[in-house]
Amino acid sequence: MENEKIEIYTDGSCIGNPGPGGWAFLILRNGKKFSFADSQPDTTNNRMEMTAVVRGLEWIHATYDKNDRTKVDVTVYSDSRLVIQTFNQGWNRKANLDIWSEIDRLRAWLNITWQWVKAHDTNPHNNLVDELAQKAARSIA
Repeated sequence: MENEKIEIYTDGSCIGNPGPGGWAFLILRNGKKFSFADSQPDTTNNRMEMTAVVRGLEWIHATYDKNDRTKVDVTVYSDSRLVIQTFNQGWNRKANLDIWSEIDRLRAWLNITWQWVKAHDTNPHNNLVDELAQKAARSIA
């Protein structure tokens, strides 16, 4: 039997850098869409981009028990070159080590493909998470 496929679109936004920030993710699973967003009062754009990934991976951990996670193929789409190139090309981690550690913990036992998507372009899923992240950041600005 083929593994279940899940797509996660993630984005983060910051008003000022640092400043009020927002993150969002969209899960595409079995023809259904689930989106989530939230904010943090004093943060950076990179932290929000990474937090969106953490929250998306947490969703998988909350949805699937440990034994079933190995039966899920996940594609994470992000317009953050930092996130994508860190996993695809081994970029060095110089800051936000707490969040990198959390991503590493959550990605263990998952089959993840990391895919860069151009920001503010024609991908409706990426545009949605961008809009949700900006709205979350503005809600506390």
